[in-house]
Amino acid sequence: MKRARVPRAFGAEPGDAAPSAEALRHVADFLSWLSVERGAPGTTRMAYAADLDQLARALAARGADVGEPSAVTHRDIQAWVGALYRAGLAKSTMARKLAAARSFFRYLQRQGLVTANVAAQVHNPRQERRQPRILNVEETAALLSAEPAPPATTPQEATLRLRDLALAELLYGSGLRISEALGLDVDDLQLAGGVARVMGKGGRERMAPLSDASREALHAWLAERPYLAQADSPALFVGARGRRLDRREASRRIARLCREAGLDVTVSPHALRHSFATHLLDAGADLRSVQELLGHRRLATTQRYTQVSLERLMRVYDAAHPRAKKD
Repeated sequence: MKRARVPRAFGAEPGDAAPSAEALRHVADFLSWLSVERGAPGTTRMAYAADLDQLARALAARGADVGEPSAVTHRDIQAWVGALYRAGLAKSTMARKLAAARSFFRYLQRQGLVTANVAAQVHNPRQERRQPRILNVEETAALLSAEPAPPATTPQEATLRLRDLALAELLYGSGLRISEALGLDVDDLQLAGGVARVMGKGGRERMAPLSDASREALHAWLAERPYLAQADSPALFVGARGRRLDRREASRRIARLCREAGLDVTVSPHALRHSFATHLLDAGADLRSVQELLGHRRLATTQRYTQVSLERLMRVYDAAHPRAKKD
């Protein structure tokens, strides 16, 4: 099995303690296992690789070695998390890095290289509770019907405009993650049946329904896509050079739609997914159905949207009901 390359951690200095060759081998084996056995996408493997390289360097600086994982203790992991805290990292980032360490030591445990998952003995930093940013129905409608400013002056600009609207309609109409939408190939669409085959987190496949507006926008984009896409590219959404559209450019284009719609805020592509879920629940959809549509493994993940809906409902009540308490 070919081993995955382990990149140098972002921000690592030349004088940092270097991981041992055995440590790098363990990490590379884990990344290859993630790819072959778990089908983890490249973005996940790259994030894990950077986090584990950082962990290996931090442990090496303490005299510990991932190459001898049975000698690593939970206090070593705690010291690493403490260093992340002192560096000013967001708690969500710290939790993600700790999750990578837990997965790595769980793998080592399965391989018989350690008897306990020491990373699992370290608690996540307490998270600030943040609700996802969403658009209301009127704001969403404005974004999806925004007029270009200035109007498109070239055929390519007009084609890119159709692509952006098709992407936005798909994100909102089907509640896709941006990675899921950009990972779609043309063959994944079944426009006649009104569904798309989506590969979600953990390699879990699902069929996502397409709204009528999304199908119309996709039809318009697919009619123009051949003028932009390279002949050998299967990607549904392509960039100006004809290859698969990347997340950074997709975020810029969604932000541009927000500005053209005259919204007070610009939102990320993921906010359209949040809006999809919240609007469904506001309209009376049951939580289990929304869970299936979003591709969530755990119902608890979907339940956070009920809190968003409740808070919105209470604000409307407080503002409008004559017997509500007014400040």
